[in-house]
Amino acid sequence: MPPPGRKPLLLVEDEPDIRESLRDLLADAGYPVLTAANGREALECLRTSPERPALILLDLMMPMMGGSTFLERLEQEPKDLAAIPVVVLSAAKDSATRNLATVGRIEKPIDLDELLECVKRYCG
Repeated sequence: MPPPGRKPLLLVEDEPDIRESLRDLLADAGYPVLTAANGREALECLRTSPERPALILLDLMMPMMGGSTFLERLEQEPKDLAAIPVVVLSAAKDSATRNLATVGRIEKPIDLDELLECVKRYCG
């Protein structure tokens, strides 16, 4: 169970096995986790969630709405949503993610210690 007052994070990943594994890992570490399978679901989650996530972990390559399009749309949202830090989870090389409006990047396959350190930085 997460500590009282800890803000959730939003995990956006289209691969169900990866999404569920990361959700379970983060929840076991005490972080409340919201999930979405693509950018469209993520925007809907952000708009309807009663509490704003402290961090968005974002896959880039997804059907329906990929990570790059999600980031473009996020910038058009109200300031409280647009200001949420985003960390990209991607196997794409640095040049493919260099110009994205994000606070960080974690390369796939994901190093779990690196992921937990990143989440701790933004979610306490």
